[in-house]
Amino acid sequence: MAESEGPSYIDYDTFLDPNFSPTAFANSLVIATNNPSDTPIDLSTPLSKVLFDIQEIDTHIHTLTTQSAIPLLTHTKNQADAGHRIVTEVEAQVANLTDGYQRLEKEVIQRYEEANQVRIAVERLWETVRIGRAVARCLTLGRQLETQMAEVTGGAGGPDSAKKEDHRAMVRASNTLLTVRQVLSASGPNEEGEHLSKVHLITYLQNSVLTPSETSLRNRAQQIIREFSMSSLASSATAPTTYDQSEETKSRTTSALLTLQLLNPRLLVAALQTYLRASLTSSLASVGRALNSLPNLDRTLLEVSARCQNIVALERLLDSTKPPHDPRSGSNGRAEEHSGTLLEPLLAALDTSSLPSFFWRSLAEGLGPRVADLIAKGGVVARALKSQRERVKDSVRECVLRGSQSPGDTTRKAGAWEREAAVMVGSVMGPLGR
Repeated sequence: MAESEGPSYIDYDTFLDPNFSPTAFANSLVIATNNPSDTPIDLSTPLSKVLFDIQEIDTHIHTLTTQSAIPLLTHTKNQADAGHRIVTEVEAQVANLTDGYQRLEKEVIQRYEEANQVRIAVERLWETVRIGRAVARCLTLGRQLETQMAEVTGGAGGPDSAKKEDHRAMVRASNTLLTVRQVLSASGPNEEGEHLSKVHLITYLQNSVLTPSETSLRNRAQQIIREFSMSSLASSATAPTTYDQSEETKSRTTSALLTLQLLNPRLLVAALQTYLRASLTSSLASVGRALNSLPNLDRTLLEVSARCQNIVALERLLDSTKPPHDPRSGSNGRAEEHSGTLLEPLLAALDTSSLPSFFWRSLAEGLGPRVADLIAKGGVVARALKSQRERVKDSVRECVLRGSQSPGDTTRKAGAWEREAAVMVGSVMGPLGR
């Protein structure tokens, strides 16, 4: 445009340069219109030049806009008309989209919301049904447990209330109890026992049926083990006198062993250790008293032999009894469960290879200091022990050999239990000296 209007003295290239600096341009004007030695510097001349240049540019802009007013207005009008047509078309498309969205909202979104509400209702109903089934199963098992506990105690109620106790019901009750515990312990997401802890009826079932039943089974099984007696050497209220009674004692004790093993294997080991400790304590006390009064020694050693025979019978019973299947374990643990016997954990806990050997060696360990105390006190007791040392020696040895036999077994294996007999004899003869 500048060339169409004629030459212009304004250097447009300077102003259009991307690196244009107003301060540098002003400085160049001041230097061009003044000498470096002038004092003061004349700023009116460069300012007038700048103002004149601005006026020139303004005039040039005005001239261009005046000459091109009609083309600019026409172009603007064309752009406005085109924008209006575009807006009209866009509004029509927006209206179509709005109609389509409303139709979609009515046909899909509203139906989805309704379907989602139905889904939520169905999920809650299914959760309720699942909880109801679990509660019903627990209540059924609880009722079954009550019936089995009545069989254990012999009080089944009704016309047969005087029914005989059934010790086998202890094992069935233990399995039922573990099944209920398994359901209640499966409380993870989507498991059978989820949310059961929040049901008051289940809490009542635990407090009034499960816990008392477990306590009763545990106490009953521990009592049977404490009263276990198979030997007929010494008179005992619980010792069997016939073959049928012996078999019944074995069967009842087996049920007690399996019951404790199901409830908690540690309870079984603890109950057996308590039985052994009671036998040891009673034997040690009775032998200690008998050494103070030798006329009672034979009868006392016979009772000790009877206790050891009971331990021999218990060991055989444990060795012939395999652990029962635990309902809480999966199928992968079945082979491992039945691979051993109930005797192995007890031997491992006592760190011994034989229960009779453990009994005699433990008894000898406690008996030695007592005999030493009797000899140290002197008097009639010490003289009697020394004078009858051979009789005491033979009696103790016979006690060990007789007690290490199974109840009712009259045959003796040559050389069997000689070590235990030597240990017992040494515990008594050692303090007596030669």
